[in-house]
Amino acid sequence: MKQKSWIKGLSFALLTMIFGLMLGIQFQTIKEPVERDTRDMWQLREDLKKEQQLQAELLNEIRKYDEIIESYKKQENSNPETALKETLAVLKEEVGLTEISGEGITITIDRLFSEELLGVEIQNISPELLKRLINELNSYGAKEISIEGRRVINSTVIRDINGQTKMDNFSLNSFPIKINVISDNVEKLYNRMNASNTDEDFAIDNLKLTISDPIEQLTIPPYEDPIRVRNMKPVESSDKGGG
Repeated sequence: MKQKSWIKGLSFALLTMIFGLMLGIQFQTIKEPVERDTRDMWQLREDLKKEQQLQAELLNEIRKYDEIIESYKKQENSNPETALKETLAVLKEEVGLTEISGEGITITIDRLFSEELLGVEIQNISPELLKRLINELNSYGAKEISIEGRRVINSTVIRDINGQTKMDNFSLNSFPIKINVISDNVEKLYNRMNASNTDEDFAIDNLKLTISDPIEQLTIPPYEDPIRVRNMKPVESSDKGGG
């Protein structure tokens, strides 16, 4: 009886730690530099609509995790180990640690004009431009994204290091750059991207976007780098061995 109680306590502690890790990663966002707000009324309305959509998505996520916890509570008395494994599998999928396939589109970023034609060296894609594209894809319903075969998750860092644009520790210093995007509503994503003015922002930097037709089956690999979450530690059990 004492051993069974110990297993339940350990299982619940592990679940709590995994759940906390998941939430910590899930609700991070790719940060943009602070800029002076120059948006007009229509842009503000569009941004408000996007924020409301994000809020609805976050509420759905919270609801989903509440259901996971409730399911675990129901199963822990009969088989806590099985419940823990099932929950871990769900959370690993949500974080991006498993391969995923589905309908989507491929976006190719390439030079608009060659260096020979322009007579100047073409710079790498800027981190700000790439982050803006990722945020736009997310606002149009992207479910999963990979860049050059590397999974993008909510804790992914895109920044300039010594003049090179890097995604985590991977350099994006050659063209073309291939981006795969999976969505639950690929037609909506495809139409929104084709109607977007994002290609004009890329053209300013001598880059062009090519958007493929919807693809029935795209595969995005799991995230491979270590996931680091700061300011979190396991909860110490208050049970000193009684029971």
